[in-house]
Amino acid sequence: MRLIVTRPAAQATSWVAALQALGLDAQALPLMAIAPPQDLAPVQAAWRALDAVTLVMFVSANAVEHFFAARPMGVDWPVTVLAGSTGPGTSAALRAAGVVHIEEPAADAPQFDTEALWLRLALRHWQGARVLVVRGEDGRDWLADTLRGQGAEVAFVAAYRRVLPVLDAAGQALLATARSRPEQHLWLFSSSEAVGNLKALSAADDWSAAQAFTTHPRIAQAARQAGFGRVQLVAPTPQAVALKLRDARAGAWQP
Repeated sequence: MRLIVTRPAAQATSWVAALQALGLDAQALPLMAIAPPQDLAPVQAAWRALDAVTLVMFVSANAVEHFFAARPMGVDWPVTVLAGSTGPGTSAALRAAGVVHIEEPAADAPQFDTEALWLRLALRHWQGARVLVVRGEDGRDWLADTLRGQGAEVAFVAAYRRVLPVLDAAGQALLATARSRPEQHLWLFSSSEAVGNLKALSAADDWSAAQAFTTHPRIAQAARQAGFGRVQLVAPTPQAVALKLRDARAGAWQP
């Protein structure tokens, strides 16, 4: 069974390499393209105001990479500022950017999301604190609302845009093969947007014979609504995906 990795191109490359190293037939079909914001001025202004911020919460590795890519010349990350991460990929991106003080979900958290992060943040005092949420042009407000309920002042900045990808020849060929033989392909979705973009690119296709791994219940719901016949949650690591795929091959699929 071929595993299709739908993460944005930059992340999909490393994921495919890791999965192939584990002996899997993995290929990349990026179903979400990430672009810089049309106006970098708000991001650069956010950088210049970081000294007054207690927490900068990053919703994803993309948020980290694009926020740091827009860093103004001569402005550094303040060592006293805490960075919030939603999971291992985001944390790895923060460490690669040189950030030391990171709050993140527990390694054994059942899900990596803002709710899991809050279990750690809730141990801190937030009355009067200033928080910046770095995300795309839109997103969930659950953590922001929770922090405001604890007395924090929360602001947002859009560090990137999600756009519909333009598939190259290899991507078009892989999608055509997956359409014609859905039972031989397993899709790995790490965002609901990727599921929606697949439907946009293949609106007339029936995915009831296809299988999907998803990294969060909300993404699983989107995959089921898109018509995927079998959907299973998996932790967002190549090792966890490899174990789940071996279970699926052995007939131990649990919806």
